[in-house]
Amino acid sequence: MSQLIHSFTNTVKHWYIPLIIGILFVVFGLYIFTVPLATYITLAIIFSVSFIVSGLMEAVFAVQNQKSLQGWGWYLVSGLLSLGLGIYLSIYPGVSMSILPFVVGFTLLFRSFQSLGIAFDLKERKFLNWGTLAISSVLGIIVSFLLLAHPFFTGMSLVSLTALSFIFVGVSAIVLAFNLKKIKKFPEKITVELKDKINRLQAEIDAIYKQE
Repeated sequence: MSQLIHSFTNTVKHWYIPLIIGILFVVFGLYIFTVPLATYITLAIIFSVSFIVSGLMEAVFAVQNQKSLQGWGWYLVSGLLSLGLGIYLSIYPGVSMSILPFVVGFTLLFRSFQSLGIAFDLKERKFLNWGTLAISSVLGIIVSFLLLAHPFFTGMSLVSLTALSFIFVGVSAIVLAFNLKKIKKFPEKITVELKDKINRLQAEIDAIYKQE
């Protein structure tokens, strides 16, 4: 009950940030499909830009919503991780072909696991699109794992695996954004009188917990 009241009285700020991040990853993923394997190493600058931009935006999103979202800490960790790896790639753009797929794959794998966890959180709130988020997250996990284990697989090219990883992570972020938009609209549908009752009930619950 306390979690339900919390979701009613705290709106999600900047829900569009995951949307922007998702579009960024999808666009980069589609672009990666067009480059030959011989120029894969030159994509390090694109990887660094995408990770730095998404990392900064995700960190801001996490801090802004620390009172609205229960899993805001994971957003912050993901943002800082992406930011750190983005800076690393910008400092060492000539990173070897043997290391680059692991750096990219690990980052995208972490993001996919994060999205999967969020999908199950949305399931508890009875959101219709949690399944779409879960499916895209699982696909992202699978493709990211294949990217990390690429030396042991020969069925798909390194470029294709990287591109698919970016696309699935991007789709997950876009689906998440629209679910967060739904959460934001909930308080707008509640009357002022009902909000006052909810606030009083929340105060009573807090008082009971303090007495215990």
